[in-house]
Amino acid sequence: MGRSRSLLVALTGCLVLAGCGSGPSQVGAAVISGDRVTTVDQVQDLLDKAVREQPAAQQLSQQRKLDLLGRELVRQLVIHDAIVRAAQREGLVADPQLLEQTLANDPLASPVPTTATDPSQLAQQVANRVRDHREVITDSLLLQALGQKYVDRLSVTFDYTSVVSDDGSAQPVDRREKAIAKAEQMAASPAAAAEVIRADAAAGQQTSVGESVPAAQAPALATMVLFGVEPGTVVAFQPSQEQEVWIVAIVRQRDLTTPAVTDQAAQPTGLQLAGIGQRLLQPDIDQAGVRVNPRYGVWDPVAMNLAPSSAETAGVVLPVKGAAQP
Repeated sequence: MGRSRSLLVALTGCLVLAGCGSGPSQVGAAVISGDRVTTVDQVQDLLDKAVREQPAAQQLSQQRKLDLLGRELVRQLVIHDAIVRAAQREGLVADPQLLEQTLANDPLASPVPTTATDPSQLAQQVANRVRDHREVITDSLLLQALGQKYVDRLSVTFDYTSVVSDDGSAQPVDRREKAIAKAEQMAASPAAAAEVIRADAAAGQQTSVGESVPAAQAPALATMVLFGVEPGTVVAFQPSQEQEVWIVAIVRQRDLTTPAVTDQAAQPTGLQLAGIGQRLLQPDIDQAGVRVNPRYGVWDPVAMNLAPSSAETAGVVLPVKGAAQP
């Protein structure tokens, strides 16, 4: 796998309706992932179907939040394409018996309840129902299978610093902006990350060097961006919305082959396995080069999702300048 590259660079050059001048044309495309094109018309057909069939989609429409559903549909289609590629490469197939059993009691057959309070969750559930149900369930089973295949031999080693407070000056800077600025500092050269972390440690910030985490020991953490990037990549992200701390880290090593040796292995849930499987798709998506029509936003590799704009992503992924290619 090649280096995980910054989607900001790709999107700056490619997020125009006229396209990039080579490969599939962006004209009329909702998203291009590798050589796969999903058109605006295809996404609109799914949106129209949702509004016809799903009261929850009608609710989103009345709230002027159908853009959430459009972004979720594009996200799912990007993930689906990556799942297909990864399953072929890894020799994975969905358990046919489990697939047929699930379809026989199709959990996607009933409309989405309109009582949900989170519009994003509502959009995800509606998107699942308007897509082909066999495809949606197959995707879920394949993500779990991919996560199960690697959970006991996936680990990352990284150095990190943290951002825990806002800038209280006359022109305050929020934690996200501070974390992204620090990530840009750390990615400026091969030696920059160590220098930033040493300075932060001296200033009393929470830092660590040589932190090694097996996925089997922390399956919830293994769904995060740290586990989806190549060595020599700096990431800035907020591990939990409930806690205001941001982590800025450089991944030093990513191992997919060595079985974990730990006495603290936690049995991952099906959702965690699927989350790990999805995170393992990140290098495939980066290599394919996702080009999103601006009407749906931008691809956010930290969240493995679409954000309305580059200013609203869940963080950043930056290759270290001048570092050797892995």
